[in-house]
Amino acid sequence: MRQQQHAKRYNSDLTDSQWQHIKSHFDTSRQRQHDLRYDILDGILYLVKTGCQWRMLPGEFAPWQTVYYYFRRWREQGVIGYLLSVARRKARRDVSREPEPSAAIIDCQSVPVTRAGGLSGFDGYKKVKGRKRHIAVDTQGLTWAVLVHAANEHESGRAMDVIEAVDQESDRLEVIFADRAYQGDLEEEVGDRLEGVHLEITEPEESNESSEAGFAVEPKRWIVERTLGWFGGWRRLSKEYERLTATSEAMVELASLQLALNRLN
Repeated sequence: MRQQQHAKRYNSDLTDSQWQHIKSHFDTSRQRQHDLRYDILDGILYLVKTGCQWRMLPGEFAPWQTVYYYFRRWREQGVIGYLLSVARRKARRDVSREPEPSAAIIDCQSVPVTRAGGLSGFDGYKKVKGRKRHIAVDTQGLTWAVLVHAANEHESGRAMDVIEAVDQESDRLEVIFADRAYQGDLEEEVGDRLEGVHLEITEPEESNESSEAGFAVEPKRWIVERTLGWFGGWRRLSKEYERLTATSEAMVELASLQLALNRLN
């Protein structure tokens, strides 16, 4: 047994209270050579937070091959997404909200790829060669869907996949807020394919001073923009370092998981 198991070594480490919220979803009954929390999960979160390579994980964690093995297994089995689902529902309950949202906000950001390779494309509008990180969040800024695809694919072309993912997670979903990039056939498609759900295109709020130019806040959309901004604190998300888009999505889910856990009392 680890002698200093309650010592927080890195800022990315889970606290004891955070671990208690998700501990029951792991098999901790049998003895292992490496502790699932301190040696494995904390190691994965350290990598996402610092952006280091798998081979450069500090020696306090399990060997990088072991940490990566668990990461890949949890990704393939949907464990990471499930833990995020548990944490965000708990976070909503903590602020007296229903566990599932009735409204979501969708947006994406273009992220350059590295030499790791894999799927990529050129976003002519933002002048970025890489991928688009498509997310949907609730009004609390908690992530409910993640989709990573080539940057040359237009937002509206893949938005339905993201919206349907949220609809599968929430029986209460009624409205999806989006900016004008999503205008067009998508509005009708949402109404046809998802009963009781509609897409609402937001418009920038008018300034009190007609001469003022530049950035204008769009109702609701600032929430998803804030979440994308929070991802900036996770260096593994600063670029697309992953060959597989499924791995990229798991990295976003891990960052979102800890953001949700940070809200829990």
